[in-house]
Amino acid sequence: MADRKRVLITGMGGPAGISVLRGIADDPLDVYSADIDPFAAGLYLVAPDRRVMLPRGDSPRFVPAVMEVCRRHAIDVLVPTVDSELLPVAEARAEFEAAGVALVNPSADTLRMCLDKWALHQRCDGVVRVPASAVLNGDFDPASVPLPVIVKPRSGSGSRGIRLISDRDELAALERDGTQLVQEHLPGPEHSLDVLARRDGRVLAVVPRERLKVDSGIAVTARVTRDEELEHFGRTVAERIGLVGVGNVQVKQAAGGEPALLEVNPRFPGSMPLTIAAGVNMPALAVREALGHPMPDDPIEFRPLAMVRLLEDRFLDFGEIATLQEQVDA
Repeated sequence: MADRKRVLITGMGGPAGISVLRGIADDPLDVYSADIDPFAAGLYLVAPDRRVMLPRGDSPRFVPAVMEVCRRHAIDVLVPTVDSELLPVAEARAEFEAAGVALVNPSADTLRMCLDKWALHQRCDGVVRVPASAVLNGDFDPASVPLPVIVKPRSGSGSRGIRLISDRDELAALERDGTQLVQEHLPGPEHSLDVLARRDGRVLAVVPRERLKVDSGIAVTARVTRDEELEHFGRTVAERIGLVGVGNVQVKQAAGGEPALLEVNPRFPGSMPLTIAAGVNMPALAVREALGHPMPDDPIEFRPLAMVRLLEDRFLDFGEIATLQEQVDA
């Protein structure tokens, strides 16, 4: 019997990492679970000898530490799921591949574009609808934009730092250091478009999800819909930015109902279980491709489906947690 392939998933304290683990659970793989926090729940979904502690993704020690873990455990595929880890891993792609480790991760060029919302806006402007935007720097004129506006960090993820501003004096008082964007306020519903693209860039699936109820930035009730306009939008953006693997295109409807681009999260989203249940197991397909199994040639079909999310408990001896705490403290 051939040796089972080994997959290392990072960010196992969040829903994205756990969704990847569950997506590949039926494949004959040995899965290793990694995080920076010994209390990360996803660490305890694998056997004790497959739990790994890592430094933060923005630490200069991160890539060497991951490389050492991959060598020590003979890892075949690395799946990073935390924003701060994506670019450092991509920039070390040649080093990982030389060590026999395949990455489920977009290219460094795509990541740089997605992680800078202004660069993404400029890349996609004229190809799809983008909200009217300006960099909040010394050239910005607060009187030039209709209120209300959205002010958001130029880099970052989720809803952190996003504000709706309706007062021109408040807008004028903001620091103009170039780290924030001022954008047109889009009043319509928001959709998340989960995208799967082969390594040659061919987009096989765009699955639109509507976030019906959100708690702490996580969709706890959502539904998958069939919408040709949104599916075309997600495919166009993915092709424009050269996305490979899995990404999440965030859109919001303008006053006239037309979808407009908010951002692209170039990683597995936390609501991936709904997309998997709807018929597109993106984690399994992406990991299989990394292991040399080609993805299909034809688009992958999916069905409309809704999801409600609940907490799940897992019970264990505290000694298992203490063992990982000791690694962090060492």
